Amino acid sequence: MAASSLLFSSQGIMSFHKTTTCYKDFRSSYLHVVCKQSGHSNFTYLTRSRLLPNETISKCEQAAKLSQKNDFLCRALKIENSSSFSTGKKFQLDDVIEAQQFDRDILSAIFEVARGMEKIEKNSLGSQILKGYLMATLFYEPSTRTRLSFESAMKRLGGEVLTTENAREFSSAAKGETLEDSIRTVEGYSDIIVMRHFESGAAKRAAATAAIPIINAGDGPGQHPTQALLDVYTIEREIGKLDGIKVALVGDLANGRTVRSLAYLLARYNDVKIYFVSPDAVKMKDDIKDYLTSKKVEWEESGDLMEVASKCDVLYQTRIQRERFGERIDLYEEARGKYIVDHHVLDVMQKHAVVMHPLPRLDEITVDVDGDPRAAYFRQAKNGLYIRMALLKLLLVGW
Repeated sequence: MAASSLLFSSQGIMSFHKTTTCYKDFRSSYLHVVCKQSGHSNFTYLTRSRLLPNETISKCEQAAKLSQKNDFLCRALKIENSSSFSTGKKFQLDDVIEAQQFDRDILSAIFEVARGMEKIEKNSLGSQILKGYLMATLFYEPSTRTRLSFESAMKRLGGEVLTTENAREFSSAAKGETLEDSIRTVEGYSDIIVMRHFESGAAKRAAATAAIPIINAGDGPGQHPTQALLDVYTIEREIGKLDGIKVALVGDLANGRTVRSLAYLLARYNDVKIYFVSPDAVKMKDDIKDYLTSKKVEWEESGDLMEVASKCDVLYQTRIQRERFGERIDLYEEARGKYIVDHHVLDVMQKHAVVMHPLPRLDEITVDVDGDPRAAYFRQAKNGLYIRMALLKLLLVGW
């Protein structure tokens, strides 16, 4: 979303509520700030910025130092009170591109909205909160759950959908049109774009181009932030807590965008331990390990699925992704089938623990596991509807 407008009072800035809080939104070359100051009823923010939020700083500099060029530097990205999430307030993010955008306060607030969406979904009359809004789904890679859950979410909130299921082949991309040109075109027809792409980083490029919200529905082996949101939401609902849990990430950790995004979100919580269980060819990449270490999150690599399963609250299984191996079929065959969750694994798991999977599955979870109450993956998929309803509502109309 390109930089567009500032809202200012006659004194050069409008302030809000009791606590000075700033949100520094990193997207490209523009600075995005939401600032709140004490004792007033208004607020101001720079909108349509192009960089992603990925750091926390401590305090907002005095707003009075705003220069004639609006060169306003904010020193904070810390939510200090719940007033930021009051009904009618603007959502803190312009796009959803990567998991690092979310701190635990925003996560908790989103989950509260998602719980409200469960009630709407169960009401046969639905909601009209997004009536008049159009969502475009632009998918350059195959999808079932993500695309359909977004489309269902939009319709259940009264909105409409423009969709292309295989944009890589059945759009102007097949004729050589650039991603940027496609985004500029599609944004003219819609109010929000949900995009899946085969290239890591494509969502950032789209967000840097568009003047409407972009939601990353998966960018190659990069990230899948909305999946991570629904995963954490599911863990909280199934286990009852997010602090102090042990999570095993199993399978294709090198190419799995879901486990990468999930690791980023789990780092927001206290006393979490993550086990990485994978074949040698698809081990978790060093950037995630380094990030977890920098956040003082304990992690461990293991080749013993049974031992890890006996310790964990969450066993998060993933598919070995054939499409990421290119011509190296030998590596794919070597990796596939090494770690399978079956009734033997269930036998060593704790009674409260759950098995999760972003789906689709092949043979990495046997079908006899489905009947066990600890098999949470279909409940997990359903939770995706509520999270995506919440995100669409927040991005389009605010809290």
